[in-house]
Amino acid sequence: MEFEKSSDKGIFILFLIFSLVIFLVVACLSQLSPSTDLPSYIHWLPRINALLNGSASVLLIISFISIKRKKIKLHKRLNMTAFVLSAVFLVFYVWFHSFGIETKYPIDNPLRPVYLFILITHIILAATILPFVLFTFYLGLGMQVARHRKFARWTFPFWLYVTISGVVVYLMISPYYRF
Repeated sequence: MEFEKSSDKGIFILFLIFSLVIFLVVACLSQLSPSTDLPSYIHWLPRINALLNGSASVLLIISFISIKRKKIKLHKRLNMTAFVLSAVFLVFYVWFHSFGIETKYPIDNPLRPVYLFILITHIILAATILPFVLFTFYLGLGMQVARHRKFARWTFPFWLYVTISGVVVYLMISPYYRF
C-alpha cells in the first residue's frame, strides 16, 4: 500500500488501531459466560443485524451502479448510509454477544462444512477489511477520487462479501437459536 502523504499513513494507522481494538473486543465477547437473565428483546437483535447487513448489501450494489452511471452525489449518500448501517450492525453485534450467547451449528448437519467456511471467511474478512473500508471512505469524503477509486476496487467486493455472508450466516444458524 502506498501513501501519498504522511498524514494519510497516520490516518490509516489510526484506522488500523481502531479496527484492532474492535477485533479484540469482539474476541473477548466469546469468552463471556452466558447471562442467566436475558432481556426480552434479545431475540430480535440477530434479525435486526441480518436486516442491517442485507440493507447494506443492497445499498452497496446500488452505489456501485450509481457511480458507474456517474451519479456521484447518490453514490456518496448510498455509501454513507451503508457505512452507518454497518456501524449500527457492529454496535448491535457487540450488544447481543455481551450477553454471552453462543449458538453452535450441529455437528451432524451435512451443511456444517459450508456453514463453517462461510462463517470463517466472513470473520476473517470482516476483521481485515475494516481499516481499508475506513480509509477508502476517508478518501472519498476528501474527494481524493483517483485514490478512492483505486482502494474501492479492492474494498468494495470484500465489504460486499462480508455483508452478504453475514446474512447467509444468520439464515443458516438462526434455526438453532435457543434463547
